[in-house]
Amino acid sequence: MTDITHAPSRSHFRKIIGYASLGLVIFLAITAVRGYRDLQLAKERAAEIEASIEFTEEEIDRLGRKIERLRDDPAMLERLAREELGLVKPGEVVLIMEPDPSTTRPHPPATTSSPAPSSGPPAPTSP
Repeated sequence: MTDITHAPSRSHFRKIIGYASLGLVIFLAITAVRGYRDLQLAKERAAEIEASIEFTEEEIDRLGRKIERLRDDPAMLERLAREELGLVKPGEVVLIMEPDPSTTRPHPPATTSSPAPSSGPPAPTSP
């Protein structure tokens, strides 16, 4: 008995090459979609960073102008010292006025952690 092996036919090789080509095309398409998505995300991030840089540069310019005004305008420097730091000139009298309770809204009570239980009776409140 003789063994005769059949050589694969050309159509079999064409199918294998076709499936391999299809797989390669699918792989390349997926890779291209991911690359495009990553590129779009990078462009968006770059735009956000550019906007942040522009905002920061404008803030630097604004603060630089404020510094120059403080150096050149003693009245503005004095006003800020009085308003923000509470400074007064020698000999000036500072009057601190309590707000009128009828014109101010009551503040809600501050939230605190629950008090520790006391071992004795509660302290009496004064009227």
